[in-house]
Amino acid sequence: MATDDVTGRDASVEATKERAARTVAGDAERLIRLSEQLHAHPETAWEEHRSARWVAESLEEAGFTVQPAYLGLDTAFLATFGSGPFRLGLCAEYDALPGLGHACGHNLISAITVGAARALAPLADAAGLTIEVYGTPAEEGGGGKIELLERGAFAGLDLAMLAHPAPVDVAEAEPFAVSHSHVSYQGKAAHAAAYPEQGVNAADAFTVAQVAIGLLRQQLPPTVRVHGVMTNGGEAPNAIPARTEGRWYVRAASLDQLTETEEKVWRCFEAGALATGASLDIQPESKPYAEFRTYQAALNAYVRNAEHLGRVFDRNSPARDMNRASTDMGNVSQVVNAIHPYVGIGSLPALNHQPEFAAHCVGGDAEKALLDAATALAWTALDVAAVSGIH
Repeated sequence: MATDDVTGRDASVEATKERAARTVAGDAERLIRLSEQLHAHPETAWEEHRSARWVAESLEEAGFTVQPAYLGLDTAFLATFGSGPFRLGLCAEYDALPGLGHACGHNLISAITVGAARALAPLADAAGLTIEVYGTPAEEGGGGKIELLERGAFAGLDLAMLAHPAPVDVAEAEPFAVSHSHVSYQGKAAHAAAYPEQGVNAADAFTVAQVAIGLLRQQLPPTVRVHGVMTNGGEAPNAIPARTEGRWYVRAASLDQLTETEEKVWRCFEAGALATGASLDIQPESKPYAEFRTYQAALNAYVRNAEHLGRVFDRNSPARDMNRASTDMGNVSQVVNAIHPYVGIGSLPALNHQPEFAAHCVGGDAEKALLDAATALAWTALDVAAVSGIH
């Protein structure tokens, strides 16, 4: 597409879009039930067996052909419909957060994607679409989409989309690139009162590292974030901790800046090892998530369609910063045209990754967001396909 906009209101496209909207409305009860089912049974990264099956079944009911365990990933799937020349990819996320359930609203992402796909299926031939729904596990730190990418998924798509819940509507994704690492120190246990000099304190190594990272933050640009938690800090107060472990994220504006920042952060962890004599091991938990590359023509169409449905994009609220949260959809956007808008669920003051946000991911405002976003995505696909020249 040569322009950055999808313009005009072709009468046949508008009529097709109205059919899509009616399908979403007719599916409302089914879509809400799917969202509530996922919400009530949260499953974390790589463990989303029921979730993947429920989402896939809701597409199979609409005539989609489903490949479970897609490309060797047990909780991934591919569902396809149609044979048109314009290949549309819709992504479903369904993993939950440990201890927080669906506090990022992936139950809604799945239902939105299913709603858009089911709305487009009866129109696929007329609109020249092949609809591909990707069930993508482990977005919350596991990099499921990256694993799928490296096994050949998403190749050749003309457009990839999903809509993500947030406190307010935000059009453009501007996520940080991020790396996820498991950090461990191995020391030597000893009685903390009788033989402390015989120990090598792995907990002290973590303390030194965290102090060094805290001081490093003074010299880091505002486009960088460094944060983590200790998951194992020792066994007993009267024993020198022999092993400590933690999970740490480094975020930056781009993969290039991420690499530069990681070198500085790793030196902080090395300082902990040097100071205490403990040995250090850093292992990636997934491949790095990339920054997002927005396909502006499709995003412009989404904004127009969402506003037509009455959605309001709050360009000043601090709550719009959910669009900075890292996502493995960024890696998809590096290889195919993609958008990743955010749909508000009226949760304020609750924000993503808070228990209160999880509570807002079902109920009236969430249901309206679900149906609006499913409709807006379906309309956007029809708009972009109509002017793509791929027919």
